[in-house]
Amino acid sequence: MQPYNLFIFFFKMKNPNAFWVSIFFMFLISFPALADIPGFQECMFRILRNQVTADYIFTSSSSLFLPVLRSNIQNARFNTSDTPKPLIIVTPRTESEVQAVIRCAKDQDLQVRVRGGGHDFEGLSHTSFFGNQFLILDLVNFKNITVDPAKKTAWVGGGSTLGELYYRISEKSRNLGFPAGLCPSVGVGGHISGGGHGMMSRKFGLAADNVIDACLVDGRGRILDRKSMGKDLFWAIRGGGGNTFGVILGWKLRLVDVPENVTVFTIRRSLEQSATKLVHKWQTVAPMLPKELFMRVMAYGEQNTIIAEFKSLFLGPTHELLLILNEMFPELGVTRQDLAELSWARSVLYLEGFPLGTPIQALLNRIANNGKPYYFKSKSDFVKDAIPINAFEGVWNFLHENNSGFIMLSPYGGRMSEISESSIPFPHRAGNLYNIQYWTNWSEEGDDASQIQMSWIRRLYGYFTPFVFKSPRKASLNYRDLDIGPHNSLDSSSYKDAKFWGTKYFNKNFDKLVRVKSKVDPHNFFRNEQSIPPKKILS
Repeated sequence: MQPYNLFIFFFKMKNPNAFWVSIFFMFLISFPALADIPGFQECMFRILRNQVTADYIFTSSSSLFLPVLRSNIQNARFNTSDTPKPLIIVTPRTESEVQAVIRCAKDQDLQVRVRGGGHDFEGLSHTSFFGNQFLILDLVNFKNITVDPAKKTAWVGGGSTLGELYYRISEKSRNLGFPAGLCPSVGVGGHISGGGHGMMSRKFGLAADNVIDACLVDGRGRILDRKSMGKDLFWAIRGGGGNTFGVILGWKLRLVDVPENVTVFTIRRSLEQSATKLVHKWQTVAPMLPKELFMRVMAYGEQNTIIAEFKSLFLGPTHELLLILNEMFPELGVTRQDLAELSWARSVLYLEGFPLGTPIQALLNRIANNGKPYYFKSKSDFVKDAIPINAFEGVWNFLHENNSGFIMLSPYGGRMSEISESSIPFPHRAGNLYNIQYWTNWSEEGDDASQIQMSWIRRLYGYFTPFVFKSPRKASLNYRDLDIGPHNSLDSSSYKDAKFWGTKYFNKNFDKLVRVKSKVDPHNFFRNEQSIPPKKILS
């Protein structure tokens, strides 16, 4: 029955209440977003047999909607008044509730965005630029962590953070660790889904290289483990991108042996202290160091100079580290006084920039930047040949221009060169000297400040074009960058367009990811602006 006919029907009933019901009904169908909310809730009640409570379904009319939405938005670029908002936020607590969310989202034609730690650099875990209705499936309640020190494994909930994982490991053993990133508030799920590089990767590989099982809810609502999902899907979820193949509720991880104490240092060198020569030599030294030694360098502007900050983690004692550095990089001038020995878990805090002596409980903090508004943009590259020393002068000019920007150079080699580029979707293995992360952040609101910073980082990225991998120019998925190419719309993406950015992230593994996606999610239910497309929408 058409809305106008319904209006006449109720009017002829000569019932004022019925009249206003008709008005309300037409209001709902005039705004389908509002009409879908009760439909989704009714679907949840039906599937869960009325075992649904209001404390984990938040609609825009709820007083908790915005606090829940903003609780895990780490990049303030996507926390503005005009950022597209979800229709509903759901924070399920059980596997059956996640299954119901998937089925009801399908029933109501709602796109699903899965959020763990909220650190997606382009905000794709909590917003959509397609112009469609969507909900957020927030895994904040899936953060149980079970560490088995005897078996050297851990089951980690999909809503856990790296800091929570490291803290729980430290409770059980001082001699176990996990090779992943430093930022404690980063979600485990998103990190692993992008590969997960860290300061032990030269010794043990990526986080995704050390996944031995997973629990996934697919687009049909089935709960799958490694055996039932099959080897291809298990391959794809370890680095093939989040919100693409299903909702991962948990990961089983292989823990690694670490010394009771590790050695760390931070050395700052200015231009007046030969920073340019040191960074130039670092390019060929750092990838050739023993696997147990990871030394990255971050360069940034400070007052009237450039600082090259060398941070290092060594899985061994101070005297061994000094012997290695005196032989392979004596120009850096590291002394015993520069070194500190501490547990591996505490080294994470130190290397992330916390002062020595910071309580280990700081790993449990899920809020980045002390909760202050934090706008940022990042890009990435990979380098196979050392950049000429004179090229760094141009880099320093960029860093002089923007004191809130930096470049971070992270060495490869070691175990990273031994693992096949097709072992998991992350392909950046042998032949890479190091990865570059470009970064800028700002606190000023408004488009003007944003445009200045975005222009700066794009120009810096352009400057590096002659010095980095080409055909394709590579990128790291954990540093997601929509500049290199998003899907053009919700319903379609040409293979050519998708492959342009897909090969930057995945190289030759992109086509296999497309085949897996076509098999497990042929209707493209799980999707975002840079998700793997199935064959049915390829052209």
